[in-house]
Amino acid sequence: MRRTAYGAIGLAVTGVLALSGCQNNDGKGGGSTASNPPAGGSAQPEQSAQPSASAPTGAGGTAKAGQSFKIGQPAQIPFSSGSTKGTIALTVTSIDQGQASDLAQFKLGDQVKGKVPYYVRYSVKNVGTTDLSFTTVDHMKGLLGDGSEAQDLMVIGKFDKCPNNSLPKGFTNGQTQTGCAVALAPSSSTKVASAEYWGDPFTLGQGIYWK
Repeated sequence: MRRTAYGAIGLAVTGVLALSGCQNNDGKGGGSTASNPPAGGSAQPEQSAQPSASAPTGAGGTAKAGQSFKIGQPAQIPFSSGSTKGTIALTVTSIDQGQASDLAQFKLGDQVKGKVPYYVRYSVKNVGTTDLSFTTVDHMKGLLGDGSEAQDLMVIGKFDKCPNNSLPKGFTNGQTQTGCAVALAPSSSTKVASAEYWGDPFTLGQGIYWK
């Protein structure tokens, strides 16, 4: 069955907590929102898993659905946001383990009890000719060691441990921006080991991967 939205439950916090489940339409999935920054603390780097066989994109090459990359290896892909279309080099740079206490500010209670946040960090480079100012590169998802989807927590607002902002004004060819996505491991004995980008033109389960 073709999946076009998050299959795992996502958490959202905008003053009022909402849960979103699997969708079978073309809506791109949800996460959690927060307006206040968390208390300070450092995330522990998580060693990446070994990659599966992959054919890296060369100069001018475009990544294809299902293709895998090593963490730190860029993938050149088409990018669109509304009527804006361009080309980016997207790189997952690390998957860092956080602390359960990082989630305290969201006041999610039992919904995150025992869960451990991981921070999927990535960089975006404009390698095309279109100005991508004020667009957002999201649809990045963490995956567990067995390849299943980690629960996502989308933060809208400031979250110092995992900042993710729209691309700035003047984001033209050669400009680079970093981003971050929060993924929740179900317990301390389970790790978020890889990541999938499933933004347009890809779909969830048919995206590109970093391991």
